[in-house]
Amino acid sequence: MLNIPLLSDVTPLPLVPAGVDPFETIRNGLLFATIDSHDYAILSSRDTAAALSAYNTLGLELPLAHLAEQTYETLYLKFLELKTDREMARNASQEEPFEDELSLIDFLKNSSDLLTSEESAPIIKFVNTIFYQALKRRASDIHIETHEKKGEVRFRIDGVLSKHIDLDKSIINLVISRIKVISNLDIAEKRLPQDGRTQIKIAGKSLDVRVSVLPTYHGERVVMRLLMHAASIPGLEELGFNTTTTAQFYELLKFSHGIILVTGPTGSGKTTTLHSFLQKLSGPENNVMSIEDPVEYDAEHVSQIAVNSKVGLTFAEGLRSILRQDPDIILVGEIRDGETAQIAIQAAMTGHLVFATLHTNNATSAITRLIDMGVDKFMVTSTLLGVLAQRLVRKVCLECRKLQLIDPSDARDLELPTDTLVAASVGCPACGGTGYHGRIAVGELLMMDDGVQTLMKQCDNDVELRAGMKERGMAFLADQLKELLVLKETTVDEILRVGVKEA
Repeated sequence: MLNIPLLSDVTPLPLVPAGVDPFETIRNGLLFATIDSHDYAILSSRDTAAALSAYNTLGLELPLAHLAEQTYETLYLKFLELKTDREMARNASQEEPFEDELSLIDFLKNSSDLLTSEESAPIIKFVNTIFYQALKRRASDIHIETHEKKGEVRFRIDGVLSKHIDLDKSIINLVISRIKVISNLDIAEKRLPQDGRTQIKIAGKSLDVRVSVLPTYHGERVVMRLLMHAASIPGLEELGFNTTTTAQFYELLKFSHGIILVTGPTGSGKTTTLHSFLQKLSGPENNVMSIEDPVEYDAEHVSQIAVNSKVGLTFAEGLRSILRQDPDIILVGEIRDGETAQIAIQAAMTGHLVFATLHTNNATSAITRLIDMGVDKFMVTSTLLGVLAQRLVRKVCLECRKLQLIDPSDARDLELPTDTLVAASVGCPACGGTGYHGRIAVGELLMMDDGVQTLMKQCDNDVELRAGMKERGMAFLADQLKELLVLKETTVDEILRVGVKEA
């Protein structure tokens, strides 16, 4: 009788022996692992005879061992994840088109019993497939929702949600449990919201994922934000703004102290723009620090702090602590209250370069917002370097767009000639049926100078300030949106969605 030791309380690492495909042997209950710097062939406790037979067939000289059942299951799942990663990498390297919808539907049909089909681990494979397809379609967020009789997966692509696939309600619960496992969340807790973070590797790409789980009336829903690394942060020219605005960015970034604001609604690209500024300025000669909620980019050469209101780490408290760290450049994720605004302005006055975001519709209203928050007007005029109000506009798909005369009512509302030829979205396989592909940034940039400072002192409200800036020739968002429409780069529906009337 063989004397096979039982190893427990260990963290086994998957081992791939030379000349052996371990993915072909796991069906016989034989795994390979490195434990405490020693290599072992691990036998399944469920079917030792089959595992021994596979071991003898291979003729390996690795010592045999058993693992405690729970530890064995952990190692088994690691092997299945490795197998899925290899399959995804193989799919990504193939030139043939990847039919997302068809592959998912076929996958679900072929996996009739998800709970008992342990060999192919369909839930693990399915969750990885969702990540792979989201990455392939350039999605920024994945929404997994539970309804009364079914579940639904949606992707946010180019700022707009689009339905991906419907799922059986029992499957959606297993998918959510799998996401909780990889995010280190409590799978038994279904009554309270949970927030987590994970890192996955799909098709050779490493991806940070921010996970939010929320209980709803019909069950839990999950929203996952796919985050970018520093290498993915675009440069100033890659942000998509026109050449005039980009040149003004370079002028702004020459200052060593003052405050630069970026405004716009959620999802307008403010954080990306600010991190692009930081990457331009960060280096060994500068101490760059940020306070964000949450940290969305893993930025190099930047000390990043995440807001944690549960322990009292607010924007204001974090900003006070940053000022004691001898910073040169500070990024404030969002100015939400008067206290944060006061500290940010004071930091700008005392020799720091401060970047911050603010939720306003346009550039001029950011100034009145700061004053409404309790910041003295003279402090705003003396520290503010510039305000950028930006939007992200979806570009119409060039493969399927059609040209047509603008609707008379739209022409009247947008103050355009009735014979203006505009683009309309259609939808084709190239754009995933949405009619749009990619986005372009537009922004109005208020640059502070002596003339603007004088104008600010004379104006009592945003309307007067905006009228004065128009006389000075400032290009507004509405003008740029209409220019994109005339150039047939986007559609009437898109500029109305973005907010041409508000801008």
